[in-house]
Amino acid sequence: MSRYRGPKLRIVRRLGNLPGLTSKITKRTTRPGQHGKTTKKSTEYGIRLQEKQKLKFNYGLTESQLYKYIQEARRKRGITGLLLLQLLEMRLDSICFNLGFATTIAGARQIVNHGHILVNNKSVNIPSFQCRPSDIVSIKQKLSSKILIENNLKNKRFNLPTYLEFSEKKIEGTIKNFCNREDVTLDLNELLVIEYYSRR
Repeated sequence: MSRYRGPKLRIVRRLGNLPGLTSKITKRTTRPGQHGKTTKKSTEYGIRLQEKQKLKFNYGLTESQLYKYIQEARRKRGITGLLLLQLLEMRLDSICFNLGFATTIAGARQIVNHGHILVNNKSVNIPSFQCRPSDIVSIKQKLSSKILIENNLKNKRFNLPTYLEFSEKKIEGTIKNFCNREDVTLDLNELLVIEYYSRR
């Protein structure tokens, strides 16, 4: 299945605030659809599914991509939930979003695809590229790239996470380490996501 390109506020109304999906805020408090106003008790499966959907829509992943990240997190030693979040946060589009190069992760993906981003002074146009600690993420020295990124930096919505360092003069960010759980702005219980996939 391809990436979701439908109305984003419907997803926000259903799943709650997703900073990576959209910067818009909805005034409606009910869930979308004709049965949105009725309150229905969620099942355990429904709660796990909702947490999985939050992760999927926030980072703009397909089902198969998310499952691959789950498998990779399981293979590594450590807390699977935290390792999963670290893998997702170290994607190049997530790094660009957290540095303020774009207002959403979808916007960051487009900036990377269009070749505006350099990693260690080499052009990278793959949004899922896995960055590592000590990598330097900067922009191309083109006027169009500078104007685009500088405009987005003015509209930055969040404080810089502790695992990133940003130089306003050079307009570049340095990855100091892997992220901690507190650095992830998404309201999520990642253990429920792991439980959701544990039966597969």
